[in-house]
Amino acid sequence: MSPEPLLVIDHLVKRFGAFRALDEFSLVLAPGEILGLVGPNGSGKTTCINVVSGLYAPDGGEVRFAGRPIGGLAPHRLVHLGINRTFQVPKPFLTLTVRQNVEVAITYGRSAHGPVEAGALLASLDLAEFAERPAGALNGAQQKMLDLARALATGPRLLLVDELAAGLNPAEIERVALRLKELSRSGIALLVVEHLMGFIGQITDRVIVVNAGREIFEGVLPDAIRDKRVAEVFLGADDAG
Repeated sequence: MSPEPLLVIDHLVKRFGAFRALDEFSLVLAPGEILGLVGPNGSGKTTCINVVSGLYAPDGGEVRFAGRPIGGLAPHRLVHLGINRTFQVPKPFLTLTVRQNVEVAITYGRSAHGPVEAGALLASLDLAEFAERPAGALNGAQQKMLDLARALATGPRLLLVDELAAGLNPAEIERVALRLKELSRSGIALLVVEHLMGFIGQITDRVIVVNAGREIFEGVLPDAIRDKRVAEVFLGADDAG
């Protein structure tokens, strides 16, 4: 018996002027599942994460988390409910230390599972040796790990991951993949936006391919690669044949 959905997006619409970034978009995500959102630039993937995380209010449809409507709630309220995210470009408190960045998230995140231990969290993401350094002294890959640490410090049930692997080297990507799979095994649901198909194939249970704000495919990545509609979107294949 499959678990009850944690996140349900039902015919979601998000407009920017006359442009529909999300056009009747729907998905269902269960606890412990890793769902990948893939598609070309401008297809609506990050817009979806921005709506779920409260940065944008929906213009139509519904977003439900653990059975309750959450569309339009402020980001801090969503964090307290158990939703957090990473960003394509991390924005830590640059003058605070790495540890202090995580402690701020612990203090204001109000994890329902009780306080998260900062040292253990930093160690799990290979950041322990940088704990007392200013966040501004970290390189780009380390700042991405700090961004993930800050999100996990709030004890999320749903983690929204926006291009976390971009810019990482193969060894770093492997470590991130292992960590995300560990999180899913602990029961956290992950919605992952990423352009690196090898990474997506390594971690996801399912993928949804998005184009022009609409789903064009849902299933496992190997089937997506063979799907004609997906090939047309990514490769510009014609309809002949």
